[in-house]
Amino acid sequence: MSNFFTKQTLIGMLIGLISPLVFLPIIWFILGQAQNSSWEYMKLQFEMSDMIKSKHISLALISNLIWFYYFLNKEKYLITRGLILGMLIYAPFMLYIFISNYDFQ
Repeated sequence: MSNFFTKQTLIGMLIGLISPLVFLPIIWFILGQAQNSSWEYMKLQFEMSDMIKSKHISLALISNLIWFYYFLNKEKYLITRGLILGMLIYAPFMLYIFISNYDFQ
């Protein structure tokens, strides 16, 4: 268990957590251009609606694929493991939003 969390795994986890947050404004810009809306309007939608928040974060998580394939090709498998762990940290939040907005009737 001691070699599961190494320095490289921690670096990968931090990249997996920070990369979607950096990519989120780019998502707002692209969606704003596609819908003829402003960047500020897209940010406001993100702040107001949990379902939209979940969708935007899901789109932003795609940015981790760039890092995943990069480190996979460099054979940095511990960093890719950390990237996957970083993405899995977002899963409980997404599941909570899905369950809280699901109609159980």
